[in-house]
This record gives sequence, structure tokens and C-alpha cells, in this order.
Amino acid sequence: MKPAEGGHGQKGQAMEQPDTASALAAIGTLGEIVGNYDAILCDVWGVVHDGVVKSPEAEAALIAARGKGLEVVLVTNSPRLSAGVQAQLDALAVSRQAYDRIVTSGDATRVLIQQGPRRLFHIGPARDADIFEGLDIELVGEEEAQAVVATGLTDDESETPEDYAGLLARMAARGLPFVCANPDIVVHRGERLVYCAGALGRGYGEAGGTVRLAGKPHRPIYEVALAGLKHPNPRLLCIGDGLFTDVAGAAAIGADALFVREGIHRDELRAADGDVAALAAELAGRGVAARYVIPQLV
Repeated sequence: MKPAEGGHGQKGQAMEQPDTASALAAIGTLGEIVGNYDAILCDVWGVVHDGVVKSPEAEAALIAARGKGLEVVLVTNSPRLSAGVQAQLDALAVSRQAYDRIVTSGDATRVLIQQGPRRLFHIGPARDADIFEGLDIELVGEEEAQAVVATGLTDDESETPEDYAGLLARMAARGLPFVCANPDIVVHRGERLVYCAGALGRGYGEAGGTVRLAGKPHRPIYEVALAGLKHPNPRLLCIGDGLFTDVAGAAAIGADALFVREGIHRDELRAADGDVAALAAELAGRGVAARYVIPQLV
């Protein structure tokens, strides 16, 4: 695989080996540490909601942080634009008082789309079409395409990446660049795991294709998020449940990470429950390190 901004894992894959020497501290509430920071970059899916219901505790914690003067930016690997994610949060009754702004992988991906060929083949559901709005591009069929943009599986309720193996192999053989609007491999939707665009990007790379990514843990999405902060040199805390997106991304921009343990990695890290040293070792074995850990954001 020849990614433009890094590789993949479950929720992405670490860009670089962070410093694993810092001790991992378990905390009970976000309020214990907010005094150390000026701004928070917080993941959405797996922290603020699970795709079905919101977390009232996370919502309250972010509202309280803003009440203490911190800026809160929701940073998500959703392939949709920020307005679409805000509409989803509204539908889940997440208070707008819980955040200042939303930055999505879709927002950052638009820059990559603008830098590439004009004739595009889109892989993903119709609801993601807003990523192309206002861009000088043409959506075409497979044979006419000069590049591919994947925002997800067309039907993530019934399809798997294997359903796309033939299509991906044909496009990789033609050398078409592949823009992946969401580096995540899977996310929880309630208690179920569903595949994301990152699973298709991984398959495209395995087929020999070149994949470009803008979402976490890659720098483009953070550049968009940081550009709008009011504080000129903020002390940053990144919150998320993805080791290879949220935690690795925090290290890449020199921020502290608060790892939400009961998220996407909850099953694979179950053996380390309640043992901070064992959890730190598990993270180090995966090439990542967090400053803090909390079961769920409260």
C-alpha cells in the first residue's frame, strides 16, 4: 500500500511510534484534568454517541469543560461534512452547548478531491453525496473514472469489504488514485460492528493501489481543527476511543490523549480491565501511548 498520509488499523493505524515512556494515569472524570488544558479535540462516534443513542454523561462533561473556558472541537472521521454530522447530533438530542465546532474527515477530504482528477467514481451511500457539493468534479461510472472516492460501503448493513474485492482489484490495476474519506475500518453501531471506508482503503492498498487519507490520525484533519482555535498556542487534550486514530493522532500533533477504554477496542483490551500498568503495556505493544485513560467519558 502506498498511502499519501499513512496507513490503516482498526480505527486507522499509527503514523509513527510515539514516546511510550510517559505514565498512563487512570481518571474518574474529565473534570479532574480540564484545568491543564485550553482546548479539547474530542472524537464523536464511540465517545459522544454509539451511532444509536447519545452518551448523556459525555455530553455533560463537555458542557462542563466549556463552562470552564475550554474550546471543544468535535473531530470525527465521518465522511460527511460538518453540517451533516451536526444534523445527526441534533437528531440524537446532543446539545449544541457541548461543542464549539465540528470538523470531519469529509471536510478535510474535500481538499484532497480538489487536488485530484475531475472524473470520479464514488463508492458509498447516497447520503454522503454532500462531500462533492460545489466542487468542479463529475461523478461517472467505473470505466470512465480517473480516480475513486470512497465514503463507505454502499449498504453497510448487509455488505462486507469482500463484496468489493473485484471492483477494487480492477481499479487498482488501472492505477486509479483512491481517496478514502474515512480511515476507520469498523465502528460500533449500538452493539454491532459495521465496516467503514477504511476497510475498502485497506483492500485497495492490498491490491497494490495508492490510497490518500485526510482523516485521523493524519495531519490534514488536525490542520483544519487547529486553524479555527481562538487560543494562539493552546494546551491540547485529544479524547477518543481509537488507538490508531485518536491516540496516535494526538501524539502526531504533540497533544495529550485521553483514551476512552470502553469503545472500539473494549473487547481486545478486556484482559487489562482495572490494571493500568497492563493496559499501558498493551498500548505500548501496539506502538501508541496515552496520557490518561477513562472507561467512558464523564
